[in-house]
Amino acid sequence: MAKRLKEKTAKRQANADKRPFAIAKYVRISPSKIGVVLDLVRGQKYGDAVAILENVPKAGSEIVKKVLNSAAANAEHNVGLSKVDLYVAEAFAGPGPTLKRMMPRAKGSADRILKRTSHVTIILDSEIGK
Repeated sequence: MAKRLKEKTAKRQANADKRPFAIAKYVRISPSKIGVVLDLVRGQKYGDAVAILENVPKAGSEIVKKVLNSAAANAEHNVGLSKVDLYVAEAFAGPGPTLKRMMPRAKGSADRILKRTSHVTIILDSEIGK
């Protein structure tokens, strides 16, 4: 049986990351396609990142923009930060579950089609605390 549960919980909460973030799970696009867009906004100020995402002709730009706006809203509502002071501290996409489908081929055989999903995470931070 575990011991010192309250102390361990308090220590874990004290060491927790306090930066505002947003996560979009089970997005139906591969992590490599999202990663190209995330590379463009990583390290940018919030306003610049939104402007970049509005002008990038990639499929993942709408998804990343939605997650970025959600993270900024979380920063304003939960932490009390202004959107002007925010920048993208971390942005990454991990693989989600893969949907496996079949494509009929010649002579009664079949090929497997892998429809990949992603979990997109954006962590913001304020420039004042930098």
